[in-house]
Amino acid sequence: MAIEANPNSSCSAPLLQTPDILQWQVHARDNVAVALQQLDAGLVLSTASGDICLPAEVPAGHKFALKALKAGDSVIKYGYAIGVLTQDVPAGGHIHSHNLKTALDGELAYQYSGLTTDNGSYPADLPTEFMGYPRANGDVGTRNELWILNTVGCVNQAASRIAKAAQQYVESAGLANIDGVFAYTHPFGCSQLGDDLAHTRSVLAGLAQNPNAGAVLIIGLGCENNQLATLLTGLEHLDPARIRAFNAQQVTDEDEEGHKAAIELLQLMAGDKRQPCPISKLSFGMKCGGSDGFSGLTANPLVGQIADLAASAGAKVILTETPEMFGAEQVLMARARTEEVFGDIVSLVNEFKQYFIANNQPVYENPSPGNKAGGLTTLEEKSLGAIQKGGSAVVEQVIGYGERAKVPGLTLLQGPGNDAVSSTALTAAGATLLLFTTGRGTPLGFPVPTVKISSNTALSVRKPTWIDYDAGAMLQPGVQPSEFAKEFFRYLVAVASGERTRNEIYQNKEIAIWKNGVTL
Repeated sequence: MAIEANPNSSCSAPLLQTPDILQWQVHARDNVAVALQQLDAGLVLSTASGDICLPAEVPAGHKFALKALKAGDSVIKYGYAIGVLTQDVPAGGHIHSHNLKTALDGELAYQYSGLTTDNGSYPADLPTEFMGYPRANGDVGTRNELWILNTVGCVNQAASRIAKAAQQYVESAGLANIDGVFAYTHPFGCSQLGDDLAHTRSVLAGLAQNPNAGAVLIIGLGCENNQLATLLTGLEHLDPARIRAFNAQQVTDEDEEGHKAAIELLQLMAGDKRQPCPISKLSFGMKCGGSDGFSGLTANPLVGQIADLAASAGAKVILTETPEMFGAEQVLMARARTEEVFGDIVSLVNEFKQYFIANNQPVYENPSPGNKAGGLTTLEEKSLGAIQKGGSAVVEQVIGYGERAKVPGLTLLQGPGNDAVSSTALTAAGATLLLFTTGRGTPLGFPVPTVKISSNTALSVRKPTWIDYDAGAMLQPGVQPSEFAKEFFRYLVAVASGERTRNEIYQNKEIAIWKNGVTL
């Protein structure tokens, strides 16, 4: 709900003379609102409960009280508590790190109460198809690329050289229907043990089987813990004709061997063509990074509407960043398809809390400095804003880090909040498009098209080489969120059909693997 300046108030402080929309109340139950621009001390705002004269400046993206609150009171935003006040706050008072603390602690007990919602129907005025690349296993890619992966960091440079030479071959030979050749290197694979090694192997296997890879070349060294032969046994979803692999220690010249293999694969891929494919074959990965006080008002709810549209069409939607579910997990649990899925969500959250506790870290060590500068105060606030990327869709399954999403609808993926690690995990889980919301901005991009959505218009203006879509426009008077989301969905269909994103244009494409074990 928008709240406007009141030029007719009797407050003696300076007043705005035009009813510009200055700030936003997210939910009717909220006792705070968010400043849409810097609000100066003395400004008077009209609210449902009367006029508020601000006692102090409130920065853009930050919160202020809609009524007088006492120390110990819960602050309500998104309709839920986001923390507890440490001191009294007058009506209009700025609420942030100086007077608000988290109420989170360790594990909690949860009770399943049954599913009370369901996915809606797909709108008749939206596209039913996109132009994609069908794969032998029934998946559909939004790109047709040759991906070069390595089992161990020792052969990173060889992988990069082979990719560069193969891309030059594509261009010189004029091969059509190939969207590029890329090496996705990493420093791991050697001196790893147990689950840590298994994570590296499963993520690489997931990347190899992403349908945006029309073919895959995997290069090993030969003596590493992450043995090539073992990795290859986990590629049951990959067409055997579309993979080549070798150990560098077992060939005379790894560059020559790799170039030969790449050319064989590229010649196969040249016969691939985009074809009309149902929207249900899309797979969306939902991510936020560099969030600010506007992320939960614009970009994340916009992505949430896309999640709902995708789920209603039978497409896959994957949501991760488990620590950014802390404090909001019960909202997701209420949408579990079955009691078994509910139990999986409980395990997802509590296992990650134990990961923090085992490493002697508090579960609430979040938001980041950049988040706080943008107006986010507690992890509850950040989480309630972050989970909006999952919309209101039913949670159909929970998968572990490095696993693939298997069913239509919303999947929760175990993973950290780190942008590079979680986005790589989304790609390994099968996402063929990433929707990445940001309020602070980042150039980071990943193997699949990474659509950057700004939470505020100023960022999209300042960083046009980073941002693909401006969700800040949702705050303009008269904008209908549902129609705005439909227009954004049409844009995403165009991207899925070949329109390039900023990360593709500027070659911001990389991976990162979660290192969470002992190094020998």
